[in-house]
Amino acid sequence: MEGSPGNALEVHGLTIKYGELPALKSVDLSVGHGRIVGIVGESGSGKSTLASALIGLLPNSAKITKGNILFDGQDLTKIAADGFRDIRGHLISMVSQDTLSALNPVLTIGEHLIDIQFRERIGVAEKRKRAIEALQSVHMPDLEERLSMYPHELSGGQKQRVSIAMAIMMRPKILIADEPTTALDATLEVEIIALLRELQKEIGCAMIFVTHHLGVVTSLCDDVVVLHDGIVQEAGKVREIFLNPQSNYTKNLLLCDPAHIEEKCRRLPTMSSPYEKKIENKDSARRRIAIDQGPILQIEDLVVKFKKP
Repeated sequence: MEGSPGNALEVHGLTIKYGELPALKSVDLSVGHGRIVGIVGESGSGKSTLASALIGLLPNSAKITKGNILFDGQDLTKIAADGFRDIRGHLISMVSQDTLSALNPVLTIGEHLIDIQFRERIGVAEKRKRAIEALQSVHMPDLEERLSMYPHELSGGQKQRVSIAMAIMMRPKILIADEPTTALDATLEVEIIALLRELQKEIGCAMIFVTHHLGVVTSLCDDVVVLHDGIVQEAGKVREIFLNPQSNYTKNLLLCDPAHIEEKCRRLPTMSSPYEKKIENKDSARRRIAIDQGPILQIEDLVVKFKKP
């Protein structure tokens, strides 16, 4: 099965389940060469599951039950875990929101950037030179000093810059950014978004940007896919979807964007989930027991003092 020559990656009818619970249901996605596609939706909509599937990092509890992921003449759903080693970090790279799990705490920043070049048949000196160039590309200050530092010695923004440097170092065809600014303050968020846009244009890759921040999608992305309960609600160019949304979910999602909230105290729109009733039924008995038995722990008039050092 071949994808369209105009697309860097295509997803057709992808269904993923955790046990019996579907996380994605017949998802379709097209990522054009050199384009930035935003994946938006509330927490639990399936955004990160989709991103993980594209790079072969689904947990053991997840299973692809249907569909195809077409990339570079291959169906990624048919590739074993070992086969992904030639793709991950080389042809498809990811920047995650959790830099602590993305970086090895016992390796220096320099070792991280050198290790990722394991496929390259060049000497350590050349790899170190490339590592410095990668840090320069993400505007990291004090390069020589940073190479010898460990992840815990860097700030949150600096750790994210290192993660981005690692992701773009091998000039991938597709860069996946899974909520890369979630743990950063507003100022750093703006800087990281600008950096990703700059690097994406420089290396000419396609980018998939997973986020719940609609303002970022508006400023960064060419296309957008709206997910809810693992189902694509609508997809298309950002301007068309955001200015003329067709699905009720997209309309309500846009109404929840802080930029569109004029009445600060008004109630935000909500939508029920097909699993909400099941969860309520299971939890109702537990809630009744908790109410009948009273509090498990109760604290009154507690005072805590610390001695001066």
